[in-house]
Amino acid sequence: MFSDDDLAAFREKLLQLRGELLILEETNREAAKTVELDQTRVGRLSRMDALQGQAMSVEARRRRQIQLQRISAALRRIEESEYGHCLECDQAIATNRLELDPATPLCITCASELEKRQ
Repeated sequence: MFSDDDLAAFREKLLQLRGELLILEETNREAAKTVELDQTRVGRLSRMDALQGQAMSVEARRRRQIQLQRISAALRRIEESEYGHCLECDQAIATNRLELDPATPLCITCASELEKRQ
């Protein structure tokens, strides 16, 4: 379906995305740390802001981890010559869709069906 050059370009894009996510992961570690509950050091509103910031950081980390798993799976599919085929129906995934999200495992039809079921 894809030429070796196309696959190399997708692989490079996936590796670049993975690198960016790993950098974000490293820089955001501090924000996810446990918030100190000592009200003598931090006011109640400041502590609430810190707790909200921590929760947002934890959720962002969870999403990054999911994206990193999707990227790893896509890189495996490239290595196994299965990249670009929908995991549900085995039809070709549109090139434009892969260019927008090179880690996507589903064609637009299957992704839409999955979204309807959720």
